[in-house]
Amino acid sequence: MVWKPNVTVAAVVERDGRFLLVEEETSSGLRLNQPAGHLEPDETIVAAVEREVLEETAYDFLPEQITGIYRWSKPGSDLTYLRFAFAGRLGQHYPDRSLDAGIVRALWLRREEVLDSVDRHRSPLVVRCMEDYLSGRRYTIDALIDCAEQNLAAQSRNTVTGGKL
Repeated sequence: MVWKPNVTVAAVVERDGRFLLVEEETSSGLRLNQPAGHLEPDETIVAAVEREVLEETAYDFLPEQITGIYRWSKPGSDLTYLRFAFAGRLGQHYPDRSLDAGIVRALWLRREEVLDSVDRHRSPLVVRCMEDYLSGRRYTIDALIDCAEQNLAAQSRNTVTGGKL
């Protein structure tokens, strides 16, 4: 068996002492999570979190900082997740936009409400990311270096020069 972690992104958004979460249908029933999802092929990590927030909440998201990079293995399975969590702010809201399949609604919860609902969380990362955010943990997004963009630029140069460097 080849081990391969699932790369995911998540947004930690606080407004007026409340955190943006989504309620989603899962194989384990309705669960709460930060707006989050999987990195898609040929997508940057920052673009992934912007896309996921829009799809799950109908808000534009402006990532400003990384709150953490987390590795979590789901108990009772072979699944391991590598989550990139971002702090940022919301932009425009599109109230008529349909939410992603499986997302029931977006909701705003106080820290205490998030802690009181741990039995409904998608994973322990919901609380961990919120607590790290509240503790002031922040890293610059510039730490993320996407070499795919460099590869595309090199491919373009190669095409123009006929493969001659």
